[in-house]
Amino acid sequence: MSHSPESSNSPAIVFYGAGSMAEAIVRGLIATSAARPEQIAMFNRSNIERLNHLESRYGVITASTEEAQNELLTKAEIIVLAMKPKDAGAAIRRLTPLVQEQQLIVSIIAGLSIPTIQSLLGHKLPVARTMPNTSSTIGLGATGISFSEEVTEELRSRTLSIFEAVGMVSVIPEAQMEILTGVSGSGPAYVYYMMEAMIAAGIEGGLSPEQARELTVQTVLGAASMMKETGEKPADLRKAITSPNGSTQAALEVLAQYQFTEAVKSAVHRSAARSLEMGAAIEEELA
Repeated sequence: MSHSPESSNSPAIVFYGAGSMAEAIVRGLIATSAARPEQIAMFNRSNIERLNHLESRYGVITASTEEAQNELLTKAEIIVLAMKPKDAGAAIRRLTPLVQEQQLIVSIIAGLSIPTIQSLLGHKLPVARTMPNTSSTIGLGATGISFSEEVTEELRSRTLSIFEAVGMVSVIPEAQMEILTGVSGSGPAYVYYMMEAMIAAGIEGGLSPEQARELTVQTVLGAASMMKETGEKPADLRKAITSPNGSTQAALEVLAQYQFTEAVKSAVHRSAARSLEMGAAIEEELA
C-alpha cells in the first residue's frame, strides 16, 4: 500500500490524522468534486489497516513510513491537523522543520488556539482553526472557522471550500470559537438527548419503539426544515402551533416549569467554558 507521490504531482491536501472527521471531510471533498482523490493524502500514527481501508475506498494517497509522511508534509499546500488533542504537541513539533512559509495549516483540534499552533511550529504560518460537528459525516455539518492574519484571500477561499463540502460554514473571530462550540459543536448531542426523552415517553404511552423513533426523527427533521425553508424565527413558528389552552401550550408550560430555556442556555455556556478549560490544559501541557 502506501505509495509516495511523484514530485511534480504531489497531493495538495494532506490529512495528518485519519479518524472519522478526516474521513468525512475527504468524502465530502471527493463527492462535491472540490478535490480529486489523487490530490488528497492521509496518514495516522500506526493504524495501517485503517489507511488500507481509506485508500481502497476513496482512492486517496496514504503513507505508513515516516519518510513518506515527511515527503507529503513538505510538499503539501494545505496540512490538516486531524489528530487527537493528546497527540497534537508531538505532531506539530514534528512539522517544525518540514513546513514552508506558503503552506496553510488547518486545525480541527478542539481547544488548540492559533497562537499556540504558531508558537509550536516556530513560524507565523497561515493558520485556520476550525470546529466542525459530527453532522459533517453526512454532509450536513456546521463548521466555525477562524483565520490568522497571515491567511490570504485565496487560502480563505480554499479553506471555505473544504468545509462547505460537508455542510455550512460560519467565519468568526477566534474569541467566539468557544461559544460556537457550545452551540453547534456540542449541539447535536442536546438534540439527541431530547429525542431520547421523546422516544422514551412515546414508548411509555404505548407506541412501539420503531414508531416512537420514526415519529421523533421526522418531527425534529421537519421542525429544522421549517425553520430553514421559511426563514421564520423559532418563536414565531412555535406560537403558530400553540393554541390557547391546547395540548402544546400545556406541554410548553411543563418545559417552562422545569426551566427548559435556562437549562439549555446553561448547557451551551458550560460547553463553551469546558472548551476553554480543555484548551488551557492542552496549552499548559505543551508549554
